[in-house]
Amino acid sequence: KEPKGACSPRGERLGRSSSMAPVPLPHKKIVKKKTNKFKRHQSDEFVKVKESWRKPRGIDSRQRRRFKGLTLLVNVGYGSDKKTRHLLPGGFYKFTVSTVKELDVLLMQNRRYAAEIAHNVSARKRKEIVERAAQLNIKVLNGGAKLKAEENE
Repeated sequence: KEPKGACSPRGERLGRSSSMAPVPLPHKKIVKKKTNKFKRHQSDEFVKVKESWRKPRGIDSRQRRRFKGLTLLVNVGYGSDKKTRHLLPGGFYKFTVSTVKELDVLLMQNRRYAAEIAHNVSARKRKEIVERAAQLNIKVLNGGAKLKAEENE
């Protein structure tokens, strides 16, 4: 049995309380095979060639033929582990929410998914979503967006 003020190895408080923020479920360590972006061939040489990745398709292309000293090509081997794919560093998966009603889906999954309010939701609806998420003990990733500081009168 745990002592009263016990903490988990990651420093979170143990015990169940409705006012506490949800703690993510334990998960595998997230390992990224390649953290920097794949850049388009010759994007550093010409302004008109943007950096966003495009596969080189030329018949004589040195990069397509994978010559030594050229940038790496995108291939399936750089993919993330299936168990940690789309997992945020905090241990949650994103779930985009547009209405208060959509929060009910996360009621039993509040330790696996965190709500992210869609970009086109107004400040008034955002406030309602954040309040309801607090009642349901659901983590909101962008809860402070579009909120103005309240003036003390």
